[in-house]
Amino acid sequence: MRLPLRLASAVLLLAAAPAPVARVAQVPLGSRVAPLLRVDGLRFRDLDRDGRLGVYEDWRRPPAARAADLLRRMTLAEKLGQMLHGSAPQAGRDRYDLDAVRDLVLRRGITAMITRLEATPAAFATANNAVQAIAEQGRLGIPVLFSSDPRNQLAGSMGASIAAGGFTPFPDPLGMAAIDDAALTRQYADIIRREYRAVGLRMALSPQADLATEPRWPRIDGTFGEDPAVAARMVGAFVRGLQAGSGGAGADGVAAVVKHWVGYGAAGDRGFDSHNRYGRFSAVTDATLPLHVRPFLPAFAARVAGVMPMYSVPRALHDGRGRALPPVAAGYSRYLLTDLLRIRYRFGGVVLSDWKITDDCNAACRDGSPAGQAPDWANAATPWGVEALTPAQRFAAGVRAGIDQFGGTQDLASLTQAVREGGITVAQVDRAVLRILTQSFALGLFENPYADPNTAARIVGQPAFLAAGRAAQARSIVLLRDDARLLPLRRVRVYAPDLSPAAVAEAGLVTATDPARADVAILRMAAPHERLHPHYPAGAVQHEGALDYPDDDPALARLRRVAGLVPTIVVVRLDRPAILTRLRPHARMLAADFGAGDAGLLDALTGRTAMTGRLPFELPATMAAVAAQDPARPADSARPLYPLGYRAR
Repeated sequence: MRLPLRLASAVLLLAAAPAPVARVAQVPLGSRVAPLLRVDGLRFRDLDRDGRLGVYEDWRRPPAARAADLLRRMTLAEKLGQMLHGSAPQAGRDRYDLDAVRDLVLRRGITAMITRLEATPAAFATANNAVQAIAEQGRLGIPVLFSSDPRNQLAGSMGASIAAGGFTPFPDPLGMAAIDDAALTRQYADIIRREYRAVGLRMALSPQADLATEPRWPRIDGTFGEDPAVAARMVGAFVRGLQAGSGGAGADGVAAVVKHWVGYGAAGDRGFDSHNRYGRFSAVTDATLPLHVRPFLPAFAARVAGVMPMYSVPRALHDGRGRALPPVAAGYSRYLLTDLLRIRYRFGGVVLSDWKITDDCNAACRDGSPAGQAPDWANAATPWGVEALTPAQRFAAGVRAGIDQFGGTQDLASLTQAVREGGITVAQVDRAVLRILTQSFALGLFENPYADPNTAARIVGQPAFLAAGRAAQARSIVLLRDDARLLPLRRVRVYAPDLSPAAVAEAGLVTATDPARADVAILRMAAPHERLHPHYPAGAVQHEGALDYPDDDPALARLRRVAGLVPTIVVVRLDRPAILTRLRPHARMLAADFGAGDAGLLDALTGRTAMTGRLPFELPATMAAVAAQDPARPADSARPLYPLGYRAR
């Protein structure tokens, strides 16, 4: 639901004169605590349990009118709870800590939360329902909005995505960009929409519209690559599929949060990521900013529900008058969030900060945990540029810049302090909360926040979805060379130590345990990386550093040994660009994959599904070329080994 910028006046007008009631058919309701009212032959949830139909309980009225009425009924403390996007407390990988949920929801009024639960679809739905039943006991019956990082990929990354588990695995977004089929990407997002809704998720912290212009950056696998035109097509299609159309997130959709506004992929210090203090700068410039904005524009056109600013500090940007921007992260930049996002690009949805930007960066956060001590995510914080401020002052600075809701924090005390000290006005609170509530009403959460476990078990990971995901995995593979014309493989003996024997047999091939007795070998390899900052929470799990294989790399040694015995197919999993120079002399066939399972890979190698992918980024020839390229410009390394968009013929 797109709202006008002058929301203070809108709040008063909507509350005083609600829109007229429309004649509509009964909508499905889900209620466990709140009684049902019957008015005009229709049923409504009596969320505040006062025996009367309030405007916010009347699903016939527009979301903005209902939000304004609910806002009028809320205390300041209840409003402030809406401005925090917490984390659903867990008592294990597959269950919530319901006592902690009661404290979060009923005492602090925090009803937006990310879930990192890993459970079967039916158990996931059941667990989410238990949380909604607690929320329904609240004074106003405000339901919980569950969000999630991406879940429909084969592999997960701490703080960025969660392995598919029971959800349908597709290729990474890079793989969807390699296919570059907007209709397929919309279908992919529609499957995510249906699976999320089936388990009770109503917000996706995706898509990642960042342009991957710095090849050493650890978060490239979550992007649609470095071609602005391809990324724009994929982002637009994804938002339309996830939100069920181009009119914003409605009762059939899942709210998309496009991220990270703007220039995150232009990592400014050897590709290090701004989850970490040592990688906090973006190299985006006034000249390159339009390139990084471009993938966001189709999301705005589709009325995307939310925008998440980047952690990074853009140190080479200027405002419209040529003045250098203050050296603060995007979440604290009024120019980026208000002047550009709200005014120039007319975004009217919710601005949700990235996680933990108001927390203090302690010694472990600044310098890494002491050697010998495991890094702790509790020490992670990202207040870049405002480290000297108190948490309350950071909340105030974020709201002044344009943030509506703060991610990864449950610090109601500091937010309240910011209001009491005058850093945030009640009018600013009302504007933010009106946007947040309008979104939840538009999603239909106030009518039925519950999920049906049986429906979840039937929908999530159903055979048709799995077949679509497998086909996309195969299509996304990029053939780089097949000099020996090994493809398609037909009824040959294969030495495939990295593949499931069952998948090999299903493909009609015979497994050989000795490469000397095989007709062909298939080796899967990971892109090279280094662990340069193992004592930082993010640095410990992120792939950083060099993109080339060292001469003593064990995987390279295995390739040399096997290739000396049998023609060898090499498939490299590219979560970042890799320098393949040392592989080429030994690989008779070379391909890149972006998150393909064994079955999908073998479908491609046997010709069951045509691999149609093109490189979503260039593959550099040397690390010297990587070091010399502009981290904010796409595809600009000198004489790349394989250029952007390449596919062998």
